[in-house]
Amino acid sequence: MSQALFDKIESEQYRKDAAKFNVGDTVRVHTKVKEGEKERIQMFTGVVIGRRGHGLNATFTVRRISYGEGVERVFPVHSPRVEKIEVERQGHVRRAKLTYLRKRLGKGATLVKEKETKADKELKAAAAAAGISTAAPALAAEAAPAEAKK
Repeated sequence: MSQALFDKIESEQYRKDAAKFNVGDTVRVHTKVKEGEKERIQMFTGVVIGRRGHGLNATFTVRRISYGEGVERVFPVHSPRVEKIEVERQGHVRRAKLTYLRKRLGKGATLVKEKETKADKELKAAAAAAGISTAAPALAAEAAPAEAKK
């Protein structure tokens, strides 16, 4: 009886609009910040380096480099203070926790392989079938003079 009541109360607190994101994704978290009597929205953008917990207790950690210093913040997924979570870029990692990013410096600290979606794969396949190069512009520029000499 008490567990059913607990589940009912807890289910009312869940966010219906919670974004779907995974570890390795680059997200922008919009949080409500109260300063005196005013309330404003503050954004924190970074890489999700871990998730923990489930239900209302679920949290996630976001890391970014600010002025050469690593900054991490832990956000509750279902908090009313979190206005919204935007996924800027989906990452592809093979770990549940990306704590190794703490030891990295510079670009290596934010470098997470971008996830290739099914649409991207289909686009590349169609381009290959049509004979169109999907290489980076620098590589295409190098290849163009070589083809002109032939």
